[in-house]
Amino acid sequence: MTSLASQSLRIDVAHTWDGAAVGADERVGLELTLGADPWQLRVEAPYHSDPAPPEPAGSRDRLWELEVVELFLLGAGERYLEVELGPHGHYLVLELDGVRRVQRQGVAIEYRAAIQGGRWTGRARLPAELLPPGLRAWNAYAIHGQGAARRYLAAHAVRGAAPDFHRLECFAPLPRS
Repeated sequence: MTSLASQSLRIDVAHTWDGAAVGADERVGLELTLGADPWQLRVEAPYHSDPAPPEPAGSRDRLWELEVVELFLLGAGERYLEVELGPHGHYLVLELDGVRRVQRQGVAIEYRAAIQGGRWTGRARLPAELLPPGLRAWNAYAIHGQGAARRYLAAHAVRGAAPDFHRLECFAPLPRS
């Protein structure tokens, strides 16, 4: 992608990780707005009442082990950004260069979440410097449940025998503005 001028992308996480459609009660919506500094990410998702982390809201390692929505943004080569947002105000931002090769983590961002009834919303503002150079592709995921009831959802299915959200070849190209 050569220009990020005021581009907005609506993302629907409406499938299991391997491509089966899910019901409306599990679907997650994200809206990514690029072109400004900071750029914005909004989440609207069902709240599955998974336990909250014991720490106060803020950056939290291993957030993927809890109820979470994730956005991956792929740039040139294998540089990508992973943004994880939870319903209780926790988040995790990872910069990677190569599959699962974390270059930086614990990046502070502005993030607020609210739970209302059976749904939650989250709004994140992230500095433009976090976007990987040559931004070109993306995928989004949602995880909820515990034990055998754990569910892994994806906007674009990932191939393989088990959920692996770091399969960069399964990302969708960003639309050109």
